Amino acid sequence: MSLLYLGIAIVAEIIATSLLKASEGFTHLIPTAVLGLGYLVAFYCLSMALRDI
Repeated sequence: MSLLYLGIAIVAEIIATSLLKASEGFTHLIPTAVLGLGYLVAFYCLSMALRDI
């Protein structure tokens, strides 16, 4: 199960990082919201993965 959480964290961080340029300094709402959600999911899943590893 920890590998699944780790995989989700990796994918969420890649998506969030790719939206950094699209947010243009956090001035566009939609990319910024998805970016924030992506990092929240990434950190949560990473903490769940590290709990088991």
